Amino acid sequence: MKWLNKLGKYRQVVLYLFFGGATTLVNFVIYVITSFGLGLSAWLSAAIAWVFAVCFAFVTNKIIVFKSKAEKANALRELGFFITARVTSGAISAAGMLVFVDILAFNEIIIFTLCQIFVIAFNYAASKWLIFKINGGTNNGQN
Repeated sequence: MKWLNKLGKYRQVVLYLFFGGATTLVNFVIYVITSFGLGLSAWLSAAIAWVFAVCFAFVTNKIIVFKSKAEKANALRELGFFITARVTSGAISAAGMLVFVDILAFNEIIIFTLCQIFVIAFNYAASKWLIFKINGGTNNGQN
């Protein structure tokens, strides 16, 4: 992990992207287990996988990426804002797909890619400047 220290100001972004990839893997694995292993419906499997992925993302973002030391009531506040941000970004992404692909017939892959870039940027900004905000400033993950 010494190479992380060499990243300096980019350390937090690299960790965020790494654990975002890990979150995607958790989402996929849980979906496969619940859908194919347990025989649950696709929508229920996706919902269960989303819950596990959000929990994994919250823990890794709180502890490793943003190094939040908040406990009890403040940790619950962080969790509430974290879930709210994830639901919000997901809803905006879904609305973008509906409008630009289903209604306006834009290229599905391009719009999906743009929506995912938006989701990553939105969730990072929300985490950095709202959710894991510490002592009136932001925790830059350097402590």
